[in-house]
Amino acid sequence: MIEPTLLGLCGSLRAGSLNRQLLAEARRHFGAATYLEGDLRLPLYDGDLEADAGIPAEVLALAGRIRQADAVVIASPEYNKGITGVMKNALDWISRVDGAVLRDKPTAVISANAGRTGGETGQYMTRACLVPLGPQVLTHPMVMVAGGEAEFDAEGRLASASYDSALARLMEHLRAAAVKR
Repeated sequence: MIEPTLLGLCGSLRAGSLNRQLLAEARRHFGAATYLEGDLRLPLYDGDLEADAGIPAEVLALAGRIRQADAVVIASPEYNKGITGVMKNALDWISRVDGAVLRDKPTAVISANAGRTGGETGQYMTRACLVPLGPQVLTHPMVMVAGGEAEFDAEGRLASASYDSALARLMEHLRAAAVKR
């Protein structure tokens, strides 16, 4: 493998979200790679829609990007003590696509939140929702940026050496897992 392909999935649709900034930092720490970002602006999962029209084109495009990737990084906030609706909806749709596109795919889950836990409950819930899809989810170090508004500098870089170091280590592990595939 000359240059791995990294896919980023952001559980917040807002362009200026903390998790989009964290995803950019993860990409930087991952190093040289082809970078793809998954579009999670998908219709709400609906079994009737699937039965009538099949898997929507947007979902098939996302599944195609996942297939292309050697590794996946998910950056998602915690909303009301849980996984974001956007992320849950995307995982529900992905579970309906033939070929188990996430199975054994090296995957890192990271989060940034305004609160003091950095999205801990949302991250655990995201990890639980990934279990049936079978990715190889990295477990350490866990990156949960608390008080996120104060943790990024004017250029969008992580200001805290401890968060930056943990993210660098996690991305190093993710890259190693991707290269082994």
